[in-house]
Amino acid sequence: MDSPVIVPGPADPLLKIDSVRSGYGAINVLWDLSLNIQPGQLTAIIGPNGAGKSTLLRAIMGLIPLTQGQIVFDGSALKATPTWTMANLGVTLIPEGRMIFREMSVEENLIMGAFAKAQRAHVGARLEQAYRMFPRLRERRRQLAGSLSGGEAQMLALGRGLMANPRLLLIDEPALGLAPLIVNELFDILLQLKQEGRSIVLVEQNTQRAVAVADHVHLMQSGKIVLSQEAAEVDLERWHRLYFSR
Repeated sequence: MDSPVIVPGPADPLLKIDSVRSGYGAINVLWDLSLNIQPGQLTAIIGPNGAGKSTLLRAIMGLIPLTQGQIVFDGSALKATPTWTMANLGVTLIPEGRMIFREMSVEENLIMGAFAKAQRAHVGARLEQAYRMFPRLRERRRQLAGSLSGGEAQMLALGRGLMANPRLLLIDEPALGLAPLIVNELFDILLQLKQEGRSIVLVEQNTQRAVAVADHVHLMQSGKIVLSQEAAEVDLERWHRLYFSR
């Protein structure tokens, strides 16, 4: 008798968000939001201003509490996990607005990215990787971070996040306020990270660029996921007509 054919199922999600509500004090922003982030993929989250995209990243990081639902990372619930321990779990946020340490040097900023105890022994190797990916940071490694241009500061924020060798990288509005040439360079780097097999969640207002680099796309509106599709199947013109023009 022939052995049964076993068809492999989809990979378990690296991050599972289940029926989450969250917000700021009495103001709720996320409403029963559920989505899965698959390992080794770049997942783009797009939507109009005020949709709750950045709030979702803050909820994942524990910066704001959940009032309902749960967030599970690699099989373990993150409820009550302090934000300052997330790097130890392998989750790193590149926040909107860079938030670099302006009075520290470029290299000191990068070293801070490897603050998690498990990463400290690898600082030298990670610095070299960061400098290969961002050659301008090597040239400016002794400068104060506050003297960098907007594009260089964004590269520094991204390089600092990669110093922790994260299993999941959350990136919030990296192209905001940058010149088109710098945006091109930034998305080339995101594509490189995707090809390396990094698991990335990208929140980005430049919907065309975000969809072009993504594997999967979620559209948020009013604190909910209203559409989810493989990036190759997304009809951006239709999405904009239905949701962004409102």
